[in-house]
Amino acid sequence: MQIRLDRTMCDGFGLCAKHAPGYFSLDDWGYASLIGNGTVPEQDQDAVHRALLDCPVHAIIAVPVPATGPPR
Repeated sequence: MQIRLDRTMCDGFGLCAKHAPGYFSLDDWGYASLIGNGTVPEQDQDAVHRALLDCPVHAIIAVPVPATGPPR
C-alpha cells in the first residue's frame, strides 16, 4: 500500500495520528504530516486504512501501486 497526505486539505482533526501514529504526526496546531515516504507494509495496512477512512476531509489518498510480477 502507498499513501499520500494532502496537507492543504487537512483540518487538524488528528484521527490519522490516533489510528496510525507510526505514519502520521501532528504539528503544534494539530495538522498532520506524513512520516516516511508513504509506503505501508502489509502488517500496518489495517491501521492506515482506518485512518484513511476516518479522515473527515479525505486528506489521505491511497496511491495505486503497480502489481509486481514477471515481465510479459
